[in-house]
Amino acid sequence: MSSGYLTSPLMLIVNTLFDLYILLVLLRFMLQMLRADFYNPVSQFIVKLTTPPLRILRRIIPSVAGQDSASIVFCLVLIYGKFLLMRALSIPAVHIGGVMAPIGGASYAGLLLFSVADLIALILTVFLIAVIIQVILSWINPGHYNLVIGLVNKLAEPVLKPIRKFIPPMGGLDLSPLFAALLIMVAKMLIVPPIIHLGNF
Repeated sequence: MSSGYLTSPLMLIVNTLFDLYILLVLLRFMLQMLRADFYNPVSQFIVKLTTPPLRILRRIIPSVAGQDSASIVFCLVLIYGKFLLMRALSIPAVHIGGVMAPIGGASYAGLLLFSVADLIALILTVFLIAVIIQVILSWINPGHYNLVIGLVNKLAEPVLKPIRKFIPPMGGLDLSPLFAALLIMVAKMLIVPPIIHLGNF
């Protein structure tokens, strides 16, 4: 039985555990930046799971412009650690925003750039998913509000609000989510590949 037989499931476990926690830390940062309801049970769940390591980091990483920079630094540390662990498992490359990043042969500085690219791709993906969820919920149960919908709206609003200034609803049809999704995907295609390209040197 080859070592690759165990490597794939192990990589899946590593990816899943790291990605879930990275997502929680990033959501904490984004919801705090967008001034979402801190007392929302979902917000409280995220805060409780991410506070212990962030409490330590905040002692050495001050906030910048009133934002929790420790959360962003922690996300980068987690992503960097994930790439190092995957490289130790002999994983030659990973997909970042639809682009293959060769972590196996990259320098440590290159891995840092890959981490930045991965974080940017994740931020854009969060906005995209928030827009899609908002659209689906508006079709299924328009006008209904619950705890999750409130947070989704907070995440989608920064993307949808500027677009709605230029493309208002026409005949009751709101096309802003379509344009928002398109712009997010284009932004990912324009931003992520150059960073990965820099990381290859």
